[in-house]
Amino acid sequence: MTDKDFREPGNGDDEVRPTDEGSEAQASGPQSQDGSATGGTAQDGSATGGTARDGSAEAENDEELTVDDILGTTQNADAAAEDAALADLESALLNDLKRLQAEYANYRRRTEEQREVEIARAQGAVAKGLLPVLDDLDRAEKHGDLEEGSPFAAIAEKLRAVADRMGISTYGAKGDVFDPQQHEAIFQQPTPGATETTILEVVEVGYRLGDVELRPAKVVVAVPAE
Repeated sequence: MTDKDFREPGNGDDEVRPTDEGSEAQASGPQSQDGSATGGTAQDGSATGGTARDGSAEAENDEELTVDDILGTTQNADAAAEDAALADLESALLNDLKRLQAEYANYRRRTEEQREVEIARAQGAVAKGLLPVLDDLDRAEKHGDLEEGSPFAAIAEKLRAVADRMGISTYGAKGDVFDPQQHEAIFQQPTPGATETTILEVVEVGYRLGDVELRPAKVVVAVPAE
């Protein structure tokens, strides 16, 4: 058998020293530890990001307010004063609007009334211009000049139709009770047996345009005899 050289570690020449591989292993040890620390820093960063996301979510939840929250919020003095000023302004504008509406309604009513008056006045002016022609037709008819079928009778019929379409009507007939508001008495005839004042004869018929009197009827009145 081969003799093995067993040396005691006490000799100075035979001191056991770490090899190069051992040195590299020891050198790489702290770097690995540093890398582990770096990894820990990354994990800490991830944790920080999660914390930021949680904070933003909480902020969004805080920003989501309901209508009840908004209405129930207590206003400060400045906001209350501003609301009061806006309410006063709104009330003033509303009152102005109501006043303008009332003025416009009154203006329309007055304009409509004035329009109707002007229309009636114009129609009355035209109707009064026809009265002498209608009087002539009545006289001609009494004298028998309006023979049926004659051209003159046809013209008279057309003129009377125009007067009817305009709303011209006659009033005042023999036997009617005398009304001083509607009739003009040109003569009073004492009549035996008469108990009240009545129309004895119509000299000139009266004319109305709607409710407007164009001309009173001229009549001879029968009065009770004394």
